[in-house]
Amino acid sequence: MKKKIGFVILLAVVFALPITLMVACKSGFSSSKMARRGANGVLIRPQGPCDIYAAAKTPCVAAHSTTRALYASYNGPLYQVMRQSDSKTLDIGVVQSTATDPGGYADAAAQDVFCANTYCWIAKVYDQSGHGNDITQAPRGPAGTVMVMGGFNNVPVADWAPVTVMGHKVYGIFIAPGMGLRNDNPHGTAVDDRAEGQYWVVNGHHYNGGCCFDYGNAEIDSHDDGAGTMETAYFGNATPWYHGPPPGPWIMTDQENNLVGCVNTNRSKLCGNLPSISWRFVTAMADGEPHHWRTLGGDAQTGGLKVMFDGPRVDRGYDPMRKQGAIDMGNGGDNSNGSQGTVYEAAMTAAGTFPTQETQQKVQANVVAAGYDVQQLSLTPASAIAAPPGLQTFSPDSSQDSTVTFRNTTGTTAMGVKLSISVPEGWSSVVSGGTETSKTFAEPIAPGAAVSATFKVTSGTAAFNGDMVANASWTANGLAQSGSMAEKVRNVSPIKIN
Repeated sequence: MKKKIGFVILLAVVFALPITLMVACKSGFSSSKMARRGANGVLIRPQGPCDIYAAAKTPCVAAHSTTRALYASYNGPLYQVMRQSDSKTLDIGVVQSTATDPGGYADAAAQDVFCANTYCWIAKVYDQSGHGNDITQAPRGPAGTVMVMGGFNNVPVADWAPVTVMGHKVYGIFIAPGMGLRNDNPHGTAVDDRAEGQYWVVNGHHYNGGCCFDYGNAEIDSHDDGAGTMETAYFGNATPWYHGPPPGPWIMTDQENNLVGCVNTNRSKLCGNLPSISWRFVTAMADGEPHHWRTLGGDAQTGGLKVMFDGPRVDRGYDPMRKQGAIDMGNGGDNSNGSQGTVYEAAMTAAGTFPTQETQQKVQANVVAAGYDVQQLSLTPASAIAAPPGLQTFSPDSSQDSTVTFRNTTGTTAMGVKLSISVPEGWSSVVSGGTETSKTFAEPIAPGAAVSATFKVTSGTAAFNGDMVANASWTANGLAQSGSMAEKVRNVSPIKIN
């Protein structure tokens, strides 16, 4: 196997895109009320999507997630991060059950500690199914832009997609153009015309028209090997192939040499009944078997799945299929890597299995029950709340307004919310227009509601490059809760020319 290198080159990208580093957060998500309790008093973790597939005799052969365990019994690592400062790695595991928390979500706090004051990348996403189908840095293919030495794609920055699941902060897999993960040496995935099922949960507001934001069955040589040599889920608004009415994005499949959202008897590639998707969190299914394929989609926060398409193969070029079984995430079968999107969880079923719609609806219900939501705490320049730069730059002994926003994603009313900012030594932070170092809200904050406080931050005289940390504390269901989030800051003197 070729050595995979090139993480450092991402530093050029790091300062061009929004970045926030969030640290320890405790929350009171209501899943603890729904979980059963074991004989030892510890809450029993609810089943995951792959438990549902297994019960339906369509077991997972690949199960990837950076947000939660996809099996109730899985206690291994979810993903691995690599630290830029010293190239050390850390496996991020699953939070274990306690008497008050059923666990099962990613231990994002461990990532935050490991990656503090530097940057980390997602170097590997582990396969939870036990088949060894981990995905790592995608090798070069003929269609992809060479991003790093050796032709490998870039890998995702570990903290670019903070969200909440089960009431707790976790990180998704943020794919920017040029990034991608892959496994070209799979085990047990469908090949040729054998049946398979695939699902993923993605960010419905992060997409583009580049080729191709995929997850699923691809070519083992990272080349375009012709029509029908891959079959993946696709999300985006690309229009050169099949597509729905504008503006998109659409839930479709990538079957090689075609993004396919429907099959029309008049051979038109406009799928008139394919809806544009507006949900923040999206569940999408792509299932295929001989002579037949189907796509389903739904809001990952509520409700069931809708049929996007259910019918025959495109033409004889795709019937029979000639799938090869590799696993890709974030790019095309031939390594086309111009797409963007965010993945939270995804899985493929074993070769020769085709999940029923009933099974897929149960998986959707499980995703909804996981409680995906937006990030709970943010810290931004007051002048750039809508589009935070991720890096705030001060000159020595200067002041800027910074805003802390708390959004109640706990599923229950938050009382006594208190916001503040921890600043580097020699700096100061006070509520704008006052002298207090924190702001407390007396009114209850309902689930889904948000409150903000703006602080005047004054930098010290010494040069600095590190973190400034927003803090929140509150009470929910009689329990004290807290959270914090760090923003990158630097304190440098202006450069004088002539």
